[in-house]
Amino acid sequence: MGRTSDARERILNAARTLLLSRGYSALGVAEICAAAGVPKGSFYYFFASKEELALTVVDEHWARQRAEWTRALGGDVPPLRRLRRLHESVEGGLRADRESCGAVTGCLFGNLALELSTRTESVRERLREIFDEQVALVAETVAEARARGEIGVADPGAAARALVAQLEGRVLFAKLYDDPGRLDALWADSLALLGAEPSPAAGTA
Repeated sequence: MGRTSDARERILNAARTLLLSRGYSALGVAEICAAAGVPKGSFYYFFASKEELALTVVDEHWARQRAEWTRALGGDVPPLRRLRRLHESVEGGLRADRESCGAVTGCLFGNLALELSTRTESVRERLREIFDEQVALVAETVAEARARGEIGVADPGAAARALVAQLEGRVLFAKLYDDPGRLDALWADSLALLGAEPSPAAGTA
């Protein structure tokens, strides 16, 4: 068995990369272990099943992404600028991903949600929780923008759900066309959805 100090991390890193590039259903434990450079014994020392591994990958990925979303939506600039900063962060991640992997692999959560929409209930339920958390993070910023009179939406929660759905859809198109530029229109579309003016102040304040 690989050293316990790094075998688990190697398995998780390999699994995340393979889940993004190949999906869940076509991926086997043997392939994950080969990519991680560990024997199967190491896998089953840490994880009871592929499903348990997938849940761990999803949780750890969300922990990192949540930290990035929290940073982007932090309260040091006006709310619309923070929303744009979140978009810029997502686009930057897609471009970095394309440079490192040679292709836009998309959103791990979105990919798994599409693939597992009718099976693997534990993973599907966790993905629902994560998307709900994303919406809650965005809704706080939308509510602040509404309180400042910067946008014209009546329900910040509904607007936040629409923004997250729009973001996820643009990422899906970026993956489909292997082009991070598919996010270029995201900010203008988001301003229209929020009923905000596409002014320089909204984008750079």
